[in-house]
Amino acid sequence: MDKLEYTALGQTVYHCVLPNGLNIYVDVRPEYGKQFAFFATRYGGMDLRFRDEDGNWLETPAGVAHFLEHKTFDTKDGNALQIMAANGTDPNAFTSCAMTGYYFDGVQGFEESLRTLLSFVSVPWFTQESVDKEQGIIAQEIRMYEDDPGYQAYTCMLKAMYVHHSVRTRIVGTVESISHITADTLYQCHRAFYRPGNMVLCAAGNIDPQRVADIAQEVLPDAPTSIAVADHGEQEPVEVGEKFTRQTMPVSIPMFALGFKGSPAAGGKGLRQRLVAELVCDVLFSPSAPLYNRLYEQGLLNGSFGGSYYAYPGCAGIMAEGESRDPKRVRDEVLKEAARLGTEGIDQELWDRLKNAAYGSMVRHLNSMEDTCIELAEAHFDGEDYLSFPQVFQSIDRTDGEALLREWCVEERTALSVIDPEE
Repeated sequence: MDKLEYTALGQTVYHCVLPNGLNIYVDVRPEYGKQFAFFATRYGGMDLRFRDEDGNWLETPAGVAHFLEHKTFDTKDGNALQIMAANGTDPNAFTSCAMTGYYFDGVQGFEESLRTLLSFVSVPWFTQESVDKEQGIIAQEIRMYEDDPGYQAYTCMLKAMYVHHSVRTRIVGTVESISHITADTLYQCHRAFYRPGNMVLCAAGNIDPQRVADIAQEVLPDAPTSIAVADHGEQEPVEVGEKFTRQTMPVSIPMFALGFKGSPAAGGKGLRQRLVAELVCDVLFSPSAPLYNRLYEQGLLNGSFGGSYYAYPGCAGIMAEGESRDPKRVRDEVLKEAARLGTEGIDQELWDRLKNAAYGSMVRHLNSMEDTCIELAEAHFDGEDYLSFPQVFQSIDRTDGEALLREWCVEERTALSVIDPEE
């Protein structure tokens, strides 16, 4: 395995690529008592249309990736969650727009649980009876999301922002869409995306990197396979589809999600764009920002307000969420402040302070094996090296933030989703 030294961070990561195409990263931490493993596929909620190995384009219902995550734990020998728990490890999984990940941590039974993890994720076992039963369970989960005003504000914002891109489709789907999922659908999608060349294995702790690679080579298929090609929709226009969307729910104060439609980063520039965009979020939305304090003093915001950056294949942007008695006024004030900062410039002292705080936060997150492994996996799928962030931080300055403000934070790229109290 290749040994990668990150002297600025005091980190050592081992990397290799198996003959079947699987990339493996092992973050060796001799001082840790726990071990962690994360096995992920580049397949998520927005991958609804894809071309299979025979060259056929297939359309699948919304929510398949999330449904498949639930059913992947089923094996001929029982439920993998129970098997891994019996080994002394704690397993779980999640589905995002562009990735599905399975993981576990524990202080014992690492090798046994790693074998189980690799086996149940790579060898599907579904029956139509179990799929029918799961539809009822996931339908209940979907209804819970539909009753969540924060989730509704966020998903309606994405739907308003994007005209074609499949990121506008909810990861969990709808009760109606998942009713069309069959065992054949799951097998079809598993065969297309759950292939070693489309996956990554990241592990961390006091473990032997070569043992991790050896176990993966023993459990997984040897031969490399073709990878499905996903289609996320037609070319997106620069402007948003809808500038404003509103619905009512039983809330005491209006809730909102405010989105600014960005541009996907050029190849190899995703980490840099992320760091710049996150700093812009701090400049606009953090409690250290003059705008935040001004709106808070005017009673337009409360402590729930905050911003973040998002990026998936083919799309990127920044957003803010919170509660306000006048969300439209908040939107207008944010646009006004963004225009001012883009023209007059960001205060250098504020930028330096936020940049130092952001760097320190990323370094502290490395203490979490879970966060580190997930970041390594996401960066791998983007063709980047997450642990190069110290050098990337050095390369950015406030003019990068000002340029992003001028390009992204303009009216035609802005969508506001509001959840108003019911009459």
